[in-house]
Amino acid sequence: MPGDVHYHDYLQLDKILNAQLPESDKLRLPAHDEMLFIVIHQAYELWFKQLHHEADSIVDILARPALNDNSPELQTVVHRINRCVTILRVLVHQIDIMETMTPMDFLDFRDMLRPASGFQSWQFKELEAKLGLKFEHRFGKEYYTAQLRPEQVELIKKAENGQSLLQLVNRWLERMPFLQDGADKAFWERYKESYRNSLAEAEKNNLSAFSSIFEETSTDPRTLSPEACRAALFIMLYRGYPLLQLPFQLLNGLLEIDEQLSSWRYRHMNMVHRMIGTRIGTGGSTGKEYLRGAADKHYIFREIAQLNSFLIERRKLPALPSHVEQQLGFGNIS
Repeated sequence: MPGDVHYHDYLQLDKILNAQLPESDKLRLPAHDEMLFIVIHQAYELWFKQLHHEADSIVDILARPALNDNSPELQTVVHRINRCVTILRVLVHQIDIMETMTPMDFLDFRDMLRPASGFQSWQFKELEAKLGLKFEHRFGKEYYTAQLRPEQVELIKKAENGQSLLQLVNRWLERMPFLQDGADKAFWERYKESYRNSLAEAEKNNLSAFSSIFEETSTDPRTLSPEACRAALFIMLYRGYPLLQLPFQLLNGLLEIDEQLSSWRYRHMNMVHRMIGTRIGTGGSTGKEYLRGAADKHYIFREIAQLNSFLIERRKLPALPSHVEQQLGFGNIS
């Protein structure tokens, strides 16, 4: 039998509480706020570790050969996605604490940190890759791993070469055909006509976008296939049916992840501008301008968000065949 567990030992507090070693103390140039700076960034890295733990478990479930959409497995996926969203909200709010440090407080120790930089957070870059951010879609891709150690670059490359959450969501959506064969084609023809009639004159060019996203003849390079896009839009349109509630929460949770990541990047960008203005970052990046470019470009689930452009009013939705309505109800799930 193992011995009694003690709070201090279980949490390895000797390691954690002695892991703050301010450069200003080493150089005997006191800078009170460097302790705050270290603690906040260590907390960020711990939360990144937890986000990896959650993301890995979600990927493991979605990668299984069969996933029952009316089972605890899908509930677990949705629950852990929502946990990721809550953690990301905490990351955004940590900036409130950081901003209690003034620019002059930061200058007390800033030059002592060179060339260390948040740009060297390999955990965050690896997390983006696991979620589905492709190398070719990165802002500043020519140097985004330039300051990392070789073993850290390898971890990121491994994540980029593996199945991302976005790719697995595409596969999950592709196997959810709600309408079969001719019924599927007839439904989407009716829906396209309803969508066409809902457009203002200035929006008529959206019809070509509809075809490029939802029709099999599309050759546009996208992560989500036309079949997956049709399934995702169907879930959004008819999410009131019991069987579609969890799938909708899953899709909505992914959009929440993007929203929180975007909020974190913009808050970070504004904080950097407040602290150092237009100066170059300690790691040599362009500071605010790099953060702005990443915030504008790094939307991992933008293809899902784009589908909201093709929604129509509930009262104009095409009626579903009775057998499909029965399949989407709890009492008739086979």
